[in-house]
Amino acid sequence: MKTVTFTDFRKKASDFITEVEHGETIILLRRGKPVAEVIPYSDRPQRKPSWKQPGIRLKIKGSDLSSAILEEREAAS
Repeated sequence: MKTVTFTDFRKKASDFITEVEHGETIILLRRGKPVAEVIPYSDRPQRKPSWKQPGIRLKIKGSDLSSAILEEREAAS
């Protein structure tokens, strides 16, 4: 992985794109902070991150929790 200032990237874009074609990843910096990542193109479909994948749904027999809480509150009154 290589870090390059935005100004240098503009001046030598063709050279950097050639490096990316050969597998290099380039991080572009503007005022010392990363603003973009240039990575080689991939035909493979991107996997969703685990936090975006649907979770496991648990189902139990009986009333749901909110109903049980409401019933208990009414009984306590």
